[in-house]
Amino acid sequence: MSYDNELYQQVILDHNRKPRNFHAIENASHSCHGINPLCGDDITVYLSVDEEAGKIDEVSFQGSGCAISKASTSMMTTFLKGKSVDEARQIKDEFHKMILGEMDPEKEEHHLGKLTLFMGIREFPSRTKCASLAWHTLVGALDKKFEGISTE
Repeated sequence: MSYDNELYQQVILDHNRKPRNFHAIENASHSCHGINPLCGDDITVYLSVDEEAGKIDEVSFQGSGCAISKASTSMMTTFLKGKSVDEARQIKDEFHKMILGEMDPEKEEHHLGKLTLFMGIREFPSRTKCASLAWHTLVGALDKKFEGISTE
């Protein structure tokens, strides 16, 4: 097993056992419920957005899911806190392209930082929906899609 693979597994397990920002934000300005029926992942993403500044002041989630889904959501919440809404959308697009194999973060410029740990997901197409649920739900929250989103 390579070092990168071991690190990936350790990070996934850590964020699954101790998810960061795992709570509802009281008086959230944005929220969205997302489900992945294939795997049973079911989350709600909460945001407190400073509309004037276009900045994400706080981001959190609640719900349940597989280790990949929970870890992806936990890492997303820590990574996006303090970012602008435009940056969050750009990072979501880059993350999605990376896990689908449409972008190689080792060869192309990106803003993903530690999120590149999820690069190996593209080797398991059935798991890409698990890793991307949080990101689609984030965009649903930013777009105020009150009906929620589904990966199906």
